[in-house]
This record gives sequence, C-alpha cells and structure tokens, in this order.
Amino acid sequence: MKRIVYFLTTNIAILVVLSIAINVLGLDIYLEQGGMNYQGLLIFAAIFGMGGSFISLLMSKMTAKRFSGARVIDQPGNEVERWYLDTVRRQAEAAGIGTPEAAIFDSPQVNAFATGARKNDALVAVSTGLLRAMSRQEAEAVIGHEISHVANGDMVTLALIQGVVNTFVIFLSRVIGQIVDRVVFKNERGHGPGFWITTIVAQMVLGILASIIVMYFSRQREFRADAGGAELAGRENMVSSLEKLKQVSEQPPLPDQLAAFGISGSVGQGFRRLFMSHPPLDERIAALRASG
Repeated sequence: MKRIVYFLTTNIAILVVLSIAINVLGLDIYLEQGGMNYQGLLIFAAIFGMGGSFISLLMSKMTAKRFSGARVIDQPGNEVERWYLDTVRRQAEAAGIGTPEAAIFDSPQVNAFATGARKNDALVAVSTGLLRAMSRQEAEAVIGHEISHVANGDMVTLALIQGVVNTFVIFLSRVIGQIVDRVVFKNERGHGPGFWITTIVAQMVLGILASIIVMYFSRQREFRADAGGAELAGRENMVSSLEKLKQVSEQPPLPDQLAAFGISGSVGQGFRRLFMSHPPLDERIAALRASG
C-alpha cells in the first residue's frame, strides 16, 4: 500500500511543481506560441516516463534470465542445488515473502542478483563462481542480501524513482527545445530543426544527471539489504561474504542491464562515485560492523 501511495503522491507532486514553475518563470508564453500544450506535455511525459520504467520492471525477470543465462532450479540435480533451494525457501519464509524462483548462472564471477515486479513472484540467482568460491555461510549471507532486496520492495522502488526522473527528463528536454527554437532560432511556427536537435541533446544531458539520483538511491538500498542479510544469515557471515567479494573485485562486473541488482558493483572515485550503483565494499563492511 505504501508503494502505491508513494507512486501516486510523487507523480502528482511532480505535475504540480512543474506547472507552478512554468507559470512563475513565464515559460508558458514560449510553449503556447508554437501550439505546445505544456499540461498535455506533462501528461505525455508522465505516461511515457513511468510507463517505460514499469514495462522494464514487468519484463525484469525475463530480461535477467536472458542476459545472465540463468537456469531456474525446479528440481535439484545435486546436493549443492538442494541446499540452495532449501536456503532460498527458508529465508523467504523468514522474510515473509513468497518463495522466489531460484536460479544459477554459469560464470566464474562471484556475484548474485534479485529482480521481479512483485515480492511474491521474484527471481534470485547466484553464479557458479559464487558457489565455488564462498563457504556455505558466506553464500547464505549473499542469498539473504538478495532476499532482503525482494522483501524491501527495492525493485519496485527503483522503478518508481526511475519513472520519476524519466518524467523530468522527457518534459524538461522538450521545454528547453521549444525555448531554444523560439528564442535562438526565431522559429515562430511549428517545430524547426533547432527544437529537435536541442531536445535530443538536452535529453542526453538531463538523462546523465538524472542517473546520479537513481544511483544514489541504489546505493542506499544496498546498506538496507546488507542489514537484512545480516539478520537472515548472521552479521559475521554477511561481513565475511563482503570481504570475500573484495578479494575478487577485479573480476568483470555483471552486464549493464543487471548491474544495479547484483551483490557487488564497480569501484569508482571522485566524480565516478556519483554513478556507482553500489557503495564501496569497505563502507558496507564498516556500516555492518558499526550496527553491531
């Protein structure tokens, strides 16, 4: 229920704030000169911004399986798969969610991810590299981390945030394009080349800036998932799993389409840090130890 309320109030707030800003700044004059209805544009931006984000969310399980090559374990073929399925079922029950699909993807990389549009119909996947490199206790902590992502509704929350910033990007890029077309290129009728070129450039720039916001929230959810993994599998096991990840941090990351859903992320310093989907492992370890 809270996610639905957040969804509605956030989007209503965006429409109201942007409408007020346009009137206060007098931008509606430029928009109306070319016949652009900015209120209609707001609706268009919200529909396409939120719609695109939620279509991606609804397709997330299928997309994740395709890009990672994850194989869902319906019937365990060996003792490791049996332990894995039992761990997912047990932790899902402890977290109060339906048992996710449990999958394994073939990769030497030590990683895992969770995705899905609903808490009770999610996907948790671990790599063969993780199962080989980590002890049972460490792997259990990683699985707990991913189960916590599902229980916290992180996939839906991130989709909401992405939809919100998409709305801003779509709307503002077209407003900027309209203003440049009218003021700079003196086009008084319809949309000239200046509008389309400016809109494309503005959408690219705003999209990059918007990704900073999305990545900030992505980093915050990792701390919460670490805490959840510590509750499900033990704090020391969670710390140990993150320390093991540090040892293999030079390995190639997950594909871009799955990077935000993995247990670890790329390392960045300075300006690059703003675009990291995960906090540095040292910070995550310190946060866990401080919470003890």
